[in-house]
Amino acid sequence: MNAPLTHPLILASSSPRRQELLTRLGVRFEVASADIDESQRPGEPPVALVQRLAQEKALAVAARRPGRAVLAADTIVVLEEEVLGKPVDAFEAAAMLRRLRGRSHTVWSALYAWQPATASAAAALNRSDVWMRAYSDDEIAAYVASGDPLDKAGAYAIQHPAFAPVERIEGCHSGVMGLPLGDVVQALRAIGVAVPGQAASACRPQIGRCCQALQD
Repeated sequence: MNAPLTHPLILASSSPRRQELLTRLGVRFEVASADIDESQRPGEPPVALVQRLAQEKALAVAARRPGRAVLAADTIVVLEEEVLGKPVDAFEAAAMLRRLRGRSHTVWSALYAWQPATASAAAALNRSDVWMRAYSDDEIAAYVASGDPLDKAGAYAIQHPAFAPVERIEGCHSGVMGLPLGDVVQALRAIGVAVPGQAASACRPQIGRCCQALQD
């Protein structure tokens, strides 16, 4: 049964994009950064990595905020089985964007929701295939100079209005942004958290479509 929370949900993320997306659903929440080691383990497949990090983020925050429901997410960009994380500097950001240019890659977004009041958990995994347009070196330089790529996996934001790097996607637009809203609705309701908004209206994709799981 879904019911209003006595205390706001904790979103285990400092990402402004995730905060914006969750706000669209009308869920009351507070933010707490997980601050975990996000390194990929030797031999760890990308899908296992993203699922592990989402769970570890949720449980790390839950340990600091006992009694509070927590939602965590992790998103990775995978090119030819290699995980492209957040670039360490402008040079690496430009190199990543050149590698992605004119090619397809996969974006995985994992969710983990935890409700200590009922000891219930819910997880989700969302896949989107993304095709980048053939942007120029000058466009890369201008985008990198803006500073926008430095806190983003794969060094790009699908929603950036000026750079607009993505040609098309097969999957979930909000999942590529970092929080697949259809899956969020299902995960939160599975642990008994009421979601007043609807994922289909909250998604507002600029390219592609909303998540497949939009059972509101």
